[in-house]
Order: sequence, then structure tokens, then C-alpha cells
Amino acid sequence: MRGRRGLRRIARLVAVGGLLCAWPTATGATASATANLPGADAVDVPGSTTTNVRANSSSAPVAGGGGGAPASDLGARLVSQLGPSRTAGSWIGSDGRTVVAVTDEGAAAEAERAGARAQVVRHSLRRLRSATEALGGTPRVPGTAWAVDYASNRVVVRADSTVSAADWSRLSGLAEETGSFVHMRRTSGSLSTRISGADPIFGRAGRCSAGFNVTDGRQDFVLTAGHCGPPGTTWFGDATGTRPVGTTTAGSFPGDDFSVVAYGSGDPSGARGVVGIGGGREVRIGAAADPVVGLQVFRSGSTTGTRTGRVTALNATVNYPEGTVTGLIETTVCAEPGDSGGPLFAQGLALGVTSGGNGDCTAGGTTYFQPVTTAMAALGVRLTAAVAGADLGTVPQPSAAGAVAPGTPGPPGTPGPPAASGGVLGLRPLAPGPLVLAASLLVPVAAGAIRSVRRRRHRRRYT
Repeated sequence: MRGRRGLRRIARLVAVGGLLCAWPTATGATASATANLPGADAVDVPGSTTTNVRANSSSAPVAGGGGGAPASDLGARLVSQLGPSRTAGSWIGSDGRTVVAVTDEGAAAEAERAGARAQVVRHSLRRLRSATEALGGTPRVPGTAWAVDYASNRVVVRADSTVSAADWSRLSGLAEETGSFVHMRRTSGSLSTRISGADPIFGRAGRCSAGFNVTDGRQDFVLTAGHCGPPGTTWFGDATGTRPVGTTTAGSFPGDDFSVVAYGSGDPSGARGVVGIGGGREVRIGAAADPVVGLQVFRSGSTTGTRTGRVTALNATVNYPEGTVTGLIETTVCAEPGDSGGPLFAQGLALGVTSGGNGDCTAGGTTYFQPVTTAMAALGVRLTAAVAGADLGTVPQPSAAGAVAPGTPGPPGTPGPPAASGGVLGLRPLAPGPLVLAASLLVPVAAGAIRSVRRRRHRRRYT
């Protein structure tokens, strides 16, 4: 009898201990799910960049073109499945759920059954794209840009302060002829390439920012903007030209906006897969992907540090004074001269390099980015983590809510994601609490089984 009472006391103590150990972990996870919701406003983090050019780089193979996020995969799959005549794009809603624009109730029902939220709109993707093609066929007007705005179901044409009244009137007339879904908008400032970044790099044409570290398997490069300098441009890590970085060996601008700077012969191989975010802090980059509309993204540059905003459109066309660039990512992230070529990233993924835009980080503005997946495919390079042997199994993926995934250090002061928004959730933050809790639940069961065996033995002896 005394033995059974002792066993029961031990079981109770183990159960209570397991609950106490598990409680802080469970409450911590709940707190992160409720307190770290992504904010809609840009985070103003001036932060200085590090002095090592390699700190502003990325590291991992391209993650297959679709963005890697379950939300973006669902939206892209539905748009492809239903076709451009029955859909008008997809994006991530404010609640983190995939929204698909559809043109009929049948398509809406299919989208809802697949798990997305359907929004019935008037104009199809085919019609919206035909409008952008018509705009592209007109004489080029520097200072203009356009993109399809999925959420508003229209094509938005922006014209900066340099566009003359005559050009504005001509574009407005074309918009009226095309349809009411083409919306004209005047913007302050002027559209320009942001030459003049995470770490700064200095060339004969001005100052730019290093983007991501890439490799062709034989040599390491810095991926940056193409407008920063043509092939043959020599780059330095300081304004005095005492710290050589390398030379631009390939690139494309206009049309695209990317280039690669080959590190000098004295530079060691195995570039680090991180992006500097100021204050000596870094974010690890594990793969490359294409973003989805609505995703919260971060940009790092040598002029304005780390800033955040959201993706508002894809495949945007911008008419810079130097030429037209197509296929760009349009965002609400601000940028200023010197930020050109700097990295755009989210949740451990490389997304783009800074191309240009209008406005500044005081009044805000629109900034465009060259997608890294397009650039790397054209250049025949990949992020350096594939060679460095990064642990890709722990690379966070984009979450449905578009925030930085759990375990990825974000820019100072930036919010994290809700726990249900995706990303890799390892065992480390959950142990030892849940393991002890599981053990504490098993011990009473085992104790009961032992008592049952003892009672049967006792009855046998008595009989």
C-alpha cells in the first residue's frame, strides 16, 4: 500500500512539473501570435549599414519561380486554371488570405472551393493586359509608368512632374479610348533611377548599393542594378577608391535593370548569405523567389537604411529618362538616390534589387525593383548558399500574411508574423516543455497499468 501511494505521488509531481515547464513556451507562442502582427505602415529605421560589402548579399538556390508561399501558389494556380478571361489576378488580403479576382459566379464558386476568397470584378485579366500593351505601343514618354492594379481592377498610369501638359493630355485621351478601367494619376517628384544601398559601392558614375551575392560556380559576384554602370565599370568599397571591390562584367539596361560585379582576384570565395539591416545586424537569406501582390517586403540601402512596405503590382513598366524597363515589382517602399541596386527581401527570401521610383523617405513614394529570379536566369548565376552549403531545411518561407517568418531576424523595430501565417517551425522553441508534458501524461497511464498488474497478482496469491 505504501508503495502504491509513493508511486501516485511521483506521478503527480511529474505531471505538475511538465505543466509548469510547458506553460512558458505555450504562452510565448501565443504572445507571438497576437503581438507580432505585421503593421501596414512603413517602419522608419535609419540604421547605418556595415562596412563589409559582402554583408549585403544572399545565399541559396532559386526557389522555383512561384514565390514559395502557399498563398501565392494558390492564387497563381487558380488564375492559371481558370484562365485570363475568367480571372483578373490574385493578391494577399489584409487578413492573410488569398484573394482571386474573377469575372463570373462560376469561377467564384471554384475559387471558394479551392480555399481562396473570390472577388467578382468587371474587367478580365486579358482585357487589362491589352490596355498595357496599347500603352506600350505608344511613343515613349519619360516620367511615366503603368501597371495592373488587381485589387481595384484597373490599369494605373502614373505621370511625374516632368511630363508636359501636352503628353498628359495625349495619354489621358488614350486612356479614355481604351476604357474607364485605365486610371491616370499625377505623382510628385520625378521618376528616376536611384544612382548616386545595403553597403555602398562607388564607381565612376556615382554611388550604388550592393544587392545579393551570386555565383556561376566558378566565380563570385555582386548582383546589383544595371543602370549603376555598364560592363567595365570599376567599383570600390569607399569613396576614395582605396578598397577595390571588382568590375562589372555583364548586365542589361534599359529593358531590364540588372548587372553583376565580379569580385577582384584577392577576394575570398564563399560570400556570406546575409543582408545588412543597420546597426551591425543582419538577416540571413536562404533562397530567391517571386513576390505576390500584398506581401510585406523590406529594402536595405546605403542612403536610407532599411525600410518596409508592400507589393502593389507586378510586371510594371517604367519609362525612365534613360529608357524603358519592363517586368518590375511595384511597391510602397520608399527609396532615395544611392539606394539603387540594394536588396529587396522578405522572410529569408531574395526578391529584387532596387531600380528606381519617385518620392523620398520623408513624403513617401513608389519604388520599383528588378526581380532577382529574372536577373539570375538571364545571367546564369545562383545565390551563393548553394555552394556554401547553407541549411535550406530551415529557410523560412513567405507567410500568407506577408510578414517576416518566425526565426528570421527582422529590421530593428519591425513586427513579426502571426504564428499561423506559415514559415518553418522547428522543435527548438517548443522543447523541453511539450516533451515533458507528454511524459507527464504518459507516467500516470503507466502507473495505472503497474497498479492493475499488482492487483491481479495479489488476487492470484489470495486465491
